[in-house]
Amino acid sequence: MTAAVLIDGISPTDPLHAIAVEDRGLHYGDGVFESALLTRGRVRFLDQHLRRLALGCERLGIVPPDPAVLRSDVQQLSGSAERAVLKIIVTRGIGPRGYRPSSRSKATRVVALYPAPQLPATSGLVLRWCETRVGRNVRLAGIKHLNRLEQVLAQAEWQDDTIAEGLMLDTEGELVSGTASNVFLVRSDALVTPDVRFCGVRGIMRGEVLRVAKELGIAVSEEPLWPHDVEAASEVFITSSVRGVRSVAELGPLRWTDSPVADRLRQALDF
Repeated sequence: MTAAVLIDGISPTDPLHAIAVEDRGLHYGDGVFESALLTRGRVRFLDQHLRRLALGCERLGIVPPDPAVLRSDVQQLSGSAERAVLKIIVTRGIGPRGYRPSSRSKATRVVALYPAPQLPATSGLVLRWCETRVGRNVRLAGIKHLNRLEQVLAQAEWQDDTIAEGLMLDTEGELVSGTASNVFLVRSDALVTPDVRFCGVRGIMRGEVLRVAKELGIAVSEEPLWPHDVEAASEVFITSSVRGVRSVAELGPLRWTDSPVADRLRQALDF
C-alpha cells in the first residue's frame, strides 16, 4: 500500500486533484519512471536517478519537470522516513484520444513513497529462465519507460516463492537482464554485463557497480552475452537500486557456491 503520494505536488486526497482519465501515461504508457531506495530520510543515488529520468524524457520528447521541483516533492515526502521505496513517474500528461501526441500537453509528475521490501538475503538466490522475450528497440534501450508489459508477463510465468527472479533474453536470444534487475557474470576474474544496446534498462545500481569495480581494480566489460556465457560463469549476481547486489546460487541445473566479487562490491557500496 502506498504510504504517501503527490500528484503535481498536491496530495490526491484533494478531490479536485487526481490522475486524469485522459492522461497518456494511463492510456499508452507514455512516460518514464524511477524507483529508488530511501534510507534515513535520504534517497540513495538521487542525482543519478534524476539524470536518467531527464534522459528518458528527452528520448520520448517530453518536457521534464524542473529538477528543483522534483527534489522539493521528494523532500516533502521523505523527510522523516527511515526506510522506503521512492517512485517518481513522469507522463506526457493529458492529451486527445489517439496515439499522436499534442505539443500542448503538460507533463504530469507523480512522486510516491512505498514500504521498503525486506533486506536482501545474504544467501544466494534461486533464479529461472523466462519464456517471455524482450523486444529490440534502440530508441527505447537504456531508459525506464512506463511500458513494462514484457516484464509483467515474464513474472506471471511462476508462482513459486522460492524463485526470486527470472532472467530474460531478447527476441534474438541475447541475455538482457532480470525482470526487475540487471545481471552480472564473473568470467576469468573479470566482470561482464549485457551492453543493453538494443533493449533493457541501464540500471543505476548497474552503473554504480561498474564504477566501483573499476575503483577496486576489477576488469569490467559491457558486451553481448548469451545463455552459454551464464553457464560458463564462475559467479552470477543481480543488481537493482532498491535491493542492491544479490548473489545467485541456482539457475535451473546450474549452481554457484561462492560470491567473492559480489561480496566485495556489496561491502564497497555499503548495501
